[in-house]
Amino acid sequence: MSYDLRSQAISQVIDRQPMPSKIPSRLEALWTADVFTLSKMQASLPKDVFKSLKNTIQNGGKLDVSIAGIVAAAMKDWAISKGALYYAHVFYPLTNATAEKHDGFISVQSDGSVISEFTGKVLVQGEPDGSSFPNGGLRSTFEARGYTAWDVTSPAYVMETDNGMTLCIPTVFISWTGVALDKKTPLLRSNAAMNKAATRVLKLLGHTDIATVNSSCGPEQEYFLVDAHFAHSRPDLLLTGRTLFGKPAAKGQQFDDHYFGAIPERVQVFMQDVEEKMYRLGIPAKTRHNEVAPGQFEIAPFFEAANVASDHQQLTMTILKCTAKKHGFVCLLHEKPFAGINGSGKHVNWSVGNATQGNLLDPGNTPHENMQFLLFCGAVIRGVHKYGPLLRAVVATASNDHRLGANEAPPAIISMYLGTQLEDVFQQIATGEIKDSIPGGMMNLGVDTLPVFPKDPGDRNRTSPFAFTGNRFEFRAVGSGQSVSGPLVAMNTILADSLTWVADKLEGELAKGTELITAVRTILKEIMEKHSAVIFGGDGYCEEWHKMAVEERGLLNLRTSADALPVIKEKHIEELFDKLGVLTPVELESRFDVYSEQYIKTIEVEAKLVISMAKTMIYPAAVRYLSELSNAIASVTGIGLSLDKEIASKVAALIQSMMDMVSKLSAAMDKHDFATIEEHMQYFAQTIRPLMDKVREYADALEGEVADDLWPLPTYQEMLFIK
Repeated sequence: MSYDLRSQAISQVIDRQPMPSKIPSRLEALWTADVFTLSKMQASLPKDVFKSLKNTIQNGGKLDVSIAGIVAAAMKDWAISKGALYYAHVFYPLTNATAEKHDGFISVQSDGSVISEFTGKVLVQGEPDGSSFPNGGLRSTFEARGYTAWDVTSPAYVMETDNGMTLCIPTVFISWTGVALDKKTPLLRSNAAMNKAATRVLKLLGHTDIATVNSSCGPEQEYFLVDAHFAHSRPDLLLTGRTLFGKPAAKGQQFDDHYFGAIPERVQVFMQDVEEKMYRLGIPAKTRHNEVAPGQFEIAPFFEAANVASDHQQLTMTILKCTAKKHGFVCLLHEKPFAGINGSGKHVNWSVGNATQGNLLDPGNTPHENMQFLLFCGAVIRGVHKYGPLLRAVVATASNDHRLGANEAPPAIISMYLGTQLEDVFQQIATGEIKDSIPGGMMNLGVDTLPVFPKDPGDRNRTSPFAFTGNRFEFRAVGSGQSVSGPLVAMNTILADSLTWVADKLEGELAKGTELITAVRTILKEIMEKHSAVIFGGDGYCEEWHKMAVEERGLLNLRTSADALPVIKEKHIEELFDKLGVLTPVELESRFDVYSEQYIKTIEVEAKLVISMAKTMIYPAAVRYLSELSNAIASVTGIGLSLDKEIASKVAALIQSMMDMVSKLSAAMDKHDFATIEEHMQYFAQTIRPLMDKVREYADALEGEVADDLWPLPTYQEMLFIK
């Protein structure tokens, strides 16, 4: 019966045809069609109202609540013209997911008639249940009140589903006591802190016209697609997002033939559908391609302001999942859905800049002469060295632990790659004398018909968790299913701290009468003397680096989330967030509690499912095969008898070993007496996970022995290669 279901799934997938491909609309017609943009606001609002709103959005001016009623009316009329009957305050709780509560525009009148109504008060403030989301003990179940507050800096939009259109309003989510329960509030605060510190530095460098400094983000999203028929036959994929069992296929990614390969037709139709939805919502999808692993793909957008990029990234994950269903796929955003092949990350490209000084992390052609760039880059170096463990903690999840440190992801040791040119410049700074920058040169391919083009002054390093890539830093340790908000908050905050330190030092030097250029060089030299240990341009995977990083450079190797998450509770981290006004000690502690609990619950669900699947799916299939072998042994003689006995003996031993490990895992799961949540996490990391791996080891060995027509689960070969 089990194989019958698997066989039917294979047949249905093979026979499935791609959805008809629509003729793409012109980009200009699609772009922001479903967004209440500034131009649409300008067309529908009085001039003074629009001017006030624009100032808040573009310059960070204080929101004038008195205009909310006028804006709400215009927003409602626009949404209704698009077919919307409902509105939703959209927010981002501490679960890496998106939350929303839908309300109708309907208002019943005294005579029984109805009108469409949407007031300024409703636009500005909503009230979802504040106790039903993870909050780290900030709110008891009986303390239910929570608020959403309109974030005017992220545009409202209408979201289309098969059930119609809904007006979606990006908001923050806070408790009745004013504590942040979401991922957006600290991101906005961190950006404000970074802007304040960056503005101080720019003024000291002599600038007088300084626009608001903002961080920007361009997240590269990796994901897997599996046909829904296969996914629905795998309880592990449905409940955990990854395969808890599965023998690697004979062919994986060893031929290196998947990366940038031709996109399967069915997948390309899916991608086009995704991109049309993204363009309508103003999400600037730029790149799509096959990734390294079979069945793995990537989509990457242009840079946007960090807050909008974070909202758009959440929308992108939602669009990928929902659109996949329409095309008969399941989109997997787990960091390691398949063992033995590459997992999925979300490389967060991060920079800072403004409208007047431009990109503050752009070195130009002669970085050794670019004093402004060197100060901002030096501030990043200081921040990453001083707070590297924090950067590891903000990407710590049970799912990302499978990926960090493996040979497709950066190691759990946080280091920085600057590239040949910048590393040389900062080494010159360390010696006290800056002379020049290594030039890039030209690339001549030796064929007259091919162009000669400029070559970058340094290569890239794919093993570095935090790498400089031309005019930005790429934080490569972020997990595929994570919100980018947490990493952005950490990067903005550590930069704000370092820029504040730079500004204090610079003010002190200038007060002593030191020339500006000399003061800058003195500060940069101190940064290199104290923090250059974090700079590493070699192979981040090699054991020599791991030993050198820990023993010689004093960097931490926080291999698991159980090791990394307690960093959030350390006193200097608490002081960092508190003094910059990003997170209060109470808010920070709540995040440790929430993320630790999620870590434990994730492994707990997986362990229970390992036990269940081993007992009810794999064990019965193996026993049936053993029974068939026993019947064969009873009816044959000679060479066949000897071979059957050998196979039967091996299968019986594997069954016994697997069930022995299942018993050990079941017994280990019964332990509940933990003194602290840290002890609980370590137990799951050091005891439960290894036992799960042992069960899998024997189960996967059985998959290689049991007759294929008895095996109950869709295999790696089927899920990864049949599209």
